[in-house]
Amino acid sequence: MTTPWGELALTRFPEDPRDRLRAWDASDEYLLRHLAAEGVALSGTVVVVGDRWGALVTALAAHRPVQITDSFSSQEATRANLERAGVEPGTVRLLTTQDPPPGRVDVLLVRVPKSLALLEDQLLRLAPAVHEGTLVVGTGMVKEIHTSTLQLFERILGPTRTSLAEKKARLIFCAPEPTLARPANPWPYGYTLPDGIGAASGRAVVNHAGVFCADRLDIGTRFFLQHLPKSRGSQRIVDLGCGNGVVGTAVALANPEAEVLFVDESYQAVASAEGTYKANGVPGHAEFRVGDGLAGVPAGSVDLVLNNPPFHSHQATTDATAWRMFTGARRALRPGGALWVVGNRHLGYHLKLRKLFGNSELVAGGPKFVVLKAVKESGV
Repeated sequence: MTTPWGELALTRFPEDPRDRLRAWDASDEYLLRHLAAEGVALSGTVVVVGDRWGALVTALAAHRPVQITDSFSSQEATRANLERAGVEPGTVRLLTTQDPPPGRVDVLLVRVPKSLALLEDQLLRLAPAVHEGTLVVGTGMVKEIHTSTLQLFERILGPTRTSLAEKKARLIFCAPEPTLARPANPWPYGYTLPDGIGAASGRAVVNHAGVFCADRLDIGTRFFLQHLPKSRGSQRIVDLGCGNGVVGTAVALANPEAEVLFVDESYQAVASAEGTYKANGVPGHAEFRVGDGLAGVPAGSVDLVLNNPPFHSHQATTDATAWRMFTGARRALRPGGALWVVGNRHLGYHLKLRKLFGNSELVAGGPKFVVLKAVKESGV
């Protein structure tokens, strides 16, 4: 990436030489050009929210910024990119969306996220630290910045305007009004599950901002809950890509002897899963882990993996995440253990499972979704 301060070699996480997706986009470049062209004094506490792969904080490392992200992958990419750029460890402070934000913010740079709810939550959490002299600049691609995005900045921080578009990117300028009467933060949000979905029927759900389908049960998960495997005894089960943890909680409710691992790359998701599990008083044992899929889980240590894989990485449609999840599941499963997957019928996951496991069974099918089962055979 070319910046006003030189060239940067940046990669996404996990690093894959075959990956054609860049670790930055035109909105990152636009923001950096603006800061340099305007001679912005990046002094005091500089906070960068939503920096997807660390491009912004790597370019601005000399100003010792604070990065706030919901993504484990983004944080790992940032660490690697900072090291590649020769930035001393500790120069950039890496926080998650679940960490307390800095008490004072002098410069706030916001890479607009895909989720409006996550933006709302982060602006409300940061607003008390913003003062009249705080410089607030947002950035995003034109297709990501809507009227509702601008209204959110204006309602929470103060008067807001936008720049002209450059290379399909746009900047957001906000003039903070510390005395603005802000609404209460509605996150995390809770609701009750409907009936007719097995062990989870009528149970409570906790959703932190940014988690998929935060205000209702999505139809894919509903279909999965209606066709979950019967678990008995002290099995070790993984809710892989757990989201709000409804699937893993349903399994734990049906089999209190099970040990359930909830894992997701989103800090908001894992916090939601833990909230959902505890809200239902499940009498079993559970572990909650933010990470890169099943990396770090010992090989051959798991009996059952349940997975509703995403097929988007930010704005890009890709099956790379699903493939990594399936590969990780095969490694972690014991011989005879099974991976159960729900997905849109058109995604053709059965072909990937057959290639990887040598087998794939259709457990249930509907007009839009299928539930598939793949068994790890001995010697595989």
